[in-house]
Amino acid sequence: MAGWRERLDGLATEELGDGLTLHVARTYGERRRGLAGLDELPADHALHILKCVGVHTFGMRFDLDLIWLDKGGSVVRIDRGVGRRRQRWCLRARSVVEAPSGRADKFLAAGVGAGYTRPR
Repeated sequence: MAGWRERLDGLATEELGDGLTLHVARTYGERRRGLAGLDELPADHALHILKCVGVHTFGMRFDLDLIWLDKGGSVVRIDRGVGRRRQRWCLRARSVVEAPSGRADKFLAAGVGAGYTRPR
């Protein structure tokens, strides 16, 4: 099984405050790659999936915090500690940030959701 570095290799990245890294899945293929099957994602990394109103955690090996963002980059909802074999939808969202469980507040403090505009 490939590690998280290999899985996220080639994705656009954005360095946030406090040493946090946001990987950005823009294309259909990048969005499909996701985090399923990985043993871990470091606590200082998250995946921002663009054009996304729903996710599933089938195949996940760790819990997630989900930060749902609207078109303007503002938070519309946060789902904390989403376990395996779950589905979550947010029809008001236009993208979602998937962070390791317990890390949403760190990413919010670093600017995600405060009118955060996605990288182009």
